[in-house]
Amino acid sequence: MKIAVVILNWNGVTLLEQFLPSILQFSPEATVYLADNASTDNSISYVTTHFPTVQIVKNDINFGFAQGYNEALKHIDAEIYALVNSDIEVTENWLLPIIATFEKEPQTAIIQPKILDFKNKDYFEYAGAAGGFIDKYGYPYCRGRVFEIVEKDKGQYNDDCEIFWASGACFFIRSSIYKELNGFDDDFFAHQEEIDLCWRASNKGHNIKYNHKSVVYHVGGATLQQGNPKKTFLNFRNSLLMLTKNLPKKKLYSVLISRMLLDGLAGIQFIFKGNFSHFTAILKAHASFYSLFSNTYKKRGLIQSKKYYNTKSIVYNYYLKAGKVFVK
Repeated sequence: MKIAVVILNWNGVTLLEQFLPSILQFSPEATVYLADNASTDNSISYVTTHFPTVQIVKNDINFGFAQGYNEALKHIDAEIYALVNSDIEVTENWLLPIIATFEKEPQTAIIQPKILDFKNKDYFEYAGAAGGFIDKYGYPYCRGRVFEIVEKDKGQYNDDCEIFWASGACFFIRSSIYKELNGFDDDFFAHQEEIDLCWRASNKGHNIKYNHKSVVYHVGGATLQQGNPKKTFLNFRNSLLMLTKNLPKKKLYSVLISRMLLDGLAGIQFIFKGNFSHFTAILKAHASFYSLFSNTYKKRGLIQSKKYYNTKSIVYNYYLKAGKVFVK
């Protein structure tokens, strides 16, 4: 299969110096692309000089993650897109199990590998772990990570199974499906656009899989750290956008109202902790959501929402039942 490993970059020359060599060493089956989001550092000249086999695709401005990939992939011809963060270290033969699954399972549209923590390699990494799910209010969690609690990899998720969403940190998708779904939603900019895309793929009858035989290590937060208020803004705003687009109509408003009340409780918690910038980020997230609601709601007609996978609340399970590990 013709596979393109596409690394989205914005001023990440230091990460490219560290992680691009492993990708080139262990990806002989693929063509490697750098999709550059109008970097102002020497990323392009560095890659051109030191790794001349890497193909360069230049975006005119920093479009963010969602539109950045959408624009770049218009210029890349492949059967499979491997969308890989610039802070990912891959392992030998990481592509072979993925290719084998795509070849054997034509109904499988999207695959995620096992994602471990680059800084602590015995543990899963926050952004994806062993495959993602969402609870009834749209909170994402993973096999191997619930909220901030990350599990040690003891082989407990050494299985290949269907999941609800695959992490954008290392995300494999058939190009035909990506085009059918019109790619990521540009309005998201960054964060949770991959969950939205997976939900839309699922609504169309496509399968999303986790493959434990492919292993990568992710630094996480290299572009936007966990404590950054902008990350809080994007996560809270985009969760509401995702629910608006994809929830079954009979659940839409009850779930949205419940989620917004829970957001309010999160904001109060930030105030008690003295994190006023994060409280403000939630207010800004809701204001942005209101401004985008009408346009977002119109997208439902194109999606024909049918599936909603979980009736459990991980907030209830985590805070009231001490449920700190994955339970589907």
